[in-house]
Amino acid sequence: MTAATSLIEVFASVQGEGPLVGCRQVFVRFALCNLACRYCDTAVAEVPLARVERTPGRRDFAVVQNPVPAHEAARVTNAFGLAGYHSLVLTGGEPLLHTDFLREFVPLVAGTRHGIYLETNGTLPDRLAGVLDLVDYIAADVKLPQTSGTGVLWDEHRGFLKLAREKKLFVKAVISGHTGEDEIDHLVDLVAQECPDAVLVLQPVTPGRGVPPVDPACALAFQWRALARIQDVRVIPQTHHLMGQL
Repeated sequence: MTAATSLIEVFASVQGEGPLVGCRQVFVRFALCNLACRYCDTAVAEVPLARVERTPGRRDFAVVQNPVPAHEAARVTNAFGLAGYHSLVLTGGEPLLHTDFLREFVPLVAGTRHGIYLETNGTLPDRLAGVLDLVDYIAADVKLPQTSGTGVLWDEHRGFLKLAREKKLFVKAVISGHTGEDEIDHLVDLVAQECPDAVLVLQPVTPGRGVPPVDPACALAFQWRALARIQDVRVIPQTHHLMGQL
């Protein structure tokens, strides 16, 4: 039976977060998430129609009916001409809520220059295990409890990173005015123990949604604190907002 799932949109843009900022990618955004972060900037509720960009980078959207079958999602994704793109991004929402769909969809969309890039909140290790062979890059968004408002998820993140380190792995954590040194220390312990070779990105929260921004001096102090134990720690904001791209 063909797998189908609810999508939000399919579009082309540049990566706006993490160490691959500026790389041209095609994004497949999935509906639904298992978390509700206080700073989330993306609507992930299921919608009757998914948007599909007609012209790469132009934000001129057509629509397709949800749920979208895997073969139809592959057709509209391949229409971008994947050979010219760094990678195909599975984003959301939380893509790992759609693993049955991914098992069918991903083999139909091979052809980017560097493969498949999974953006995930890094809390579903059992789901990752079922699709780990399909992805090349993993961007794991570790949730700092006071900052995200999601509660304590360190054990879930630890189990996830134990698997994710088999791939090209980036670890990201959003920092804000709520972030404390204790959270940074716990984050550093986690990364240093489970994936010390991974790039750690501290991402200053994008202003809005009532979340206080991080003081620039605090962001630099957090980075310096992390660099005591981790080789590559970068402070990188969300750059796609500067371009009006989501």
